[in-house]
Amino acid sequence: MRDHYKGYRLPKSVIGFAVRYYYRYKISLRDLSEMLQDRGLSVTYETIRNWCQTWGPVYARGIRQKRGSAFKDKWHID
Repeated sequence: MRDHYKGYRLPKSVIGFAVRYYYRYKISLRDLSEMLQDRGLSVTYETIRNWCQTWGPVYARGIRQKRGSAFKDKWHID
């Protein structure tokens, strides 16, 4: 996973923070950009949108794999 972040200006902790907050708390991209600016990071809302499109499915897949399927046991009723 570390090689996937190569070439990004900011560390993966910042990218993960932005993506997590966008999907978890339904914060607008512009508000999230302002939140990061308050913390001293200058990131445009378009950059955050690109991160969410790129990393959102990757994070979701990882969560699903950790959580596992809710339908592990099968019950067949006749």
